[in-house]
Amino acid sequence: MLYIGFAPGARAGKLQIHHTEGFDPMTYLEVVFNCGGLPGEAELKAVDAIREVYGIQRVQFDSKQRTVSVLFDASRLKPDAVAKMLRQAGIDVREPVALA
Repeated sequence: MLYIGFAPGARAGKLQIHHTEGFDPMTYLEVVFNCGGLPGEAELKAVDAIREVYGIQRVQFDSKQRTVSVLFDASRLKPDAVAKMLRQAGIDVREPVALA
């Protein structure tokens, strides 16, 4: 939501925009998990629904490495919650990969 209005006591004709009022800054974090297998069509549809969760920015699979990486808002979600959502979507999520 964007709030545009006049500030109290502002001179006539001076517009003040409060575009960040009420919003906390997002801290993005990427976590990569090993996968037991590649997702099928049903799992990919469920993952598409995960991307609509507030805080999930990107979900990306690497078929060669058999990994899934998720970019998310760390101020709203934790890596364990992300792994749980992937598992509920039918993805065989295993241990996280240590990124160098």
